[in-house]
Amino acid sequence: MELNQLTAHAIAGELGERIKTARLNANLTQKALAKKAGLSLKAVTNGEKGKSTLESMIAILIALEITEQLNFFIPQQELSPVQLMELQGKERKRATSPSKTSNNSSSKSNSSSQSKDSATW
Repeated sequence: MELNQLTAHAIAGELGERIKTARLNANLTQKALAKKAGLSLKAVTNGEKGKSTLESMIAILIALEITEQLNFFIPQQELSPVQLMELQGKERKRATSPSKTSNNSSSKSNSSSQSKDSATW
């Protein structure tokens, strides 16, 4: 089956059917699977219809002991060096004004000279 030509709804339904097949192959009832997964019966039936939450689907996969299939479903990928650089972005630098530093040093020297003058009577 060509999944890339299906709608999201159709793919969810296909995943539900595959979950159902895996449950039947494990010789489990929906009720037994629900208990093993720590879910309600409704959550399992919804999972088999493709209308499950992601967390419920993962709990079902764990209970069916088929989580290794996730490596085929979504293989782990690494970022390319170009994407990594784009994510890091440019380093932020503190903005300093050369006029402030020169003004501060001249005002410090003026204030120090004034304090010397005012201290002497």
